[in-house]
Amino acid sequence: MFLSRNRLGHILLLTLSGTQLLAQTSGSGGSNPRNGRDNNPYSRYGMGELLNGNTPALKAMGNISSVWSSSYAINTDNPATYAFFENKRAVFDIAGTGSSRTTHGTINGVSANYTSGTATINHMAFAVPVSKNAGFTLGFKPQTRTYYNLVDSIGFGSNPPSPIGNAKKYYGGEGALNLAFIGGAARYKGLSIGANFGYMFGNTNTSTLLVPQNDSLIYRSQTAEYSTLTRTGGIYWKSGLLYETKLDSSIKLRIGGTFNVAQKVKQYFSEYHISRFSYTDTLIRDTAYFAKDVKGNMTMPMSYSVGVMLLSENKWGIGVDYSATQWSDFNSSVNTAWNKGLASSTWRLGVGAEYTPDISDFRHVLSRSTWRIGGYMGTDYVQPISTSLSYYGVTAGTSIPLRRYQTQLSYLHAAFDYNMLGTTNNGMIKQNSLRFTLGVTMTARWFDRPKYQ
Repeated sequence: MFLSRNRLGHILLLTLSGTQLLAQTSGSGGSNPRNGRDNNPYSRYGMGELLNGNTPALKAMGNISSVWSSSYAINTDNPATYAFFENKRAVFDIAGTGSSRTTHGTINGVSANYTSGTATINHMAFAVPVSKNAGFTLGFKPQTRTYYNLVDSIGFGSNPPSPIGNAKKYYGGEGALNLAFIGGAARYKGLSIGANFGYMFGNTNTSTLLVPQNDSLIYRSQTAEYSTLTRTGGIYWKSGLLYETKLDSSIKLRIGGTFNVAQKVKQYFSEYHISRFSYTDTLIRDTAYFAKDVKGNMTMPMSYSVGVMLLSENKWGIGVDYSATQWSDFNSSVNTAWNKGLASSTWRLGVGAEYTPDISDFRHVLSRSTWRIGGYMGTDYVQPISTSLSYYGVTAGTSIPLRRYQTQLSYLHAAFDYNMLGTTNNGMIKQNSLRFTLGVTMTARWFDRPKYQ
């Protein structure tokens, strides 16, 4: 099929070199003004762009999720932390994320860039302590996002050359994967063990459209379209450990980690090859190939994380976190396009710190607030044209206590994350992103009997 033979067109999904590439939006570039989605060429590969659905309090500390725990925010990345909530206090945690991304590259030797942005829900979670040493959580958070909308011009001079003269190829894709889960944890002395069990689900649509542009050729009114729909839905789980011990009367040491084995999630794949021919007032549509709901599996890769943290309760904390994922385990048996352009493995290193000036100073809210800073670096799981994509970023944020009642306490959380991904070498693109996450947690006494005077 001609569409699959044009290797340059596929490379252009992740580069700005060689031919014309532009985003189909108005204004400064890549976002869609109707749906607010972020036009990201890298989301073409694999499952799409991986999302961080952790609480903003954790994001502000470089996402050291293996060891961080709090009684007023929920760490859904390590389920072992559910056993460390304050006794009898339930927590509701919700947040949203807005981001702005600038993409840099080269078109025909000339530097070019565009800016796009989006806003979306970050996570929702509700945690309940079952006892002093056990708790469970219900939650929802996005896992991946796919959105790209690009145009590639081809002709007789393309490699390989176009058999129909000048034409445009339109590439589009959109979709997402989400996770709804329930988790629990139990603690004996300083050791906690927990697990999340969830349902991963979502749809991803992709399409490639070939439209001839040369009216002098016989093919001037014939177009071809290749479209796919991948539906994902299945059980996915993750386990965690957390150990806490006192080094002296005021300082604690935490050691934690998470682990999940490679596991299969069900998928259904539909594929369409459609041609259209129009001449004057005649339009002919022909479905050359159609396959609906081909059943298979997506194999999620094995991953693990480990971290260490020193802290003084309600005063300060500092930690480091390392994680790795074996992406060579990843495979989609129904949509083999997802298996191309991925790294064999990835790693991530994060560091973070937090400080509360005086939690007992009820006259000054900023003194009772917790201030955070962090940083991270690692490699992305997308590896187009055999080029590794590295990233690094810095984070900062705060948790501000809101009005306090006798049995209720609320916090406002904010996190800033400046991230740099990729390189302009080897015809690639580089992305600079600024993300802002804003959330709120509300805590209340659980199973307390009402008191009357």
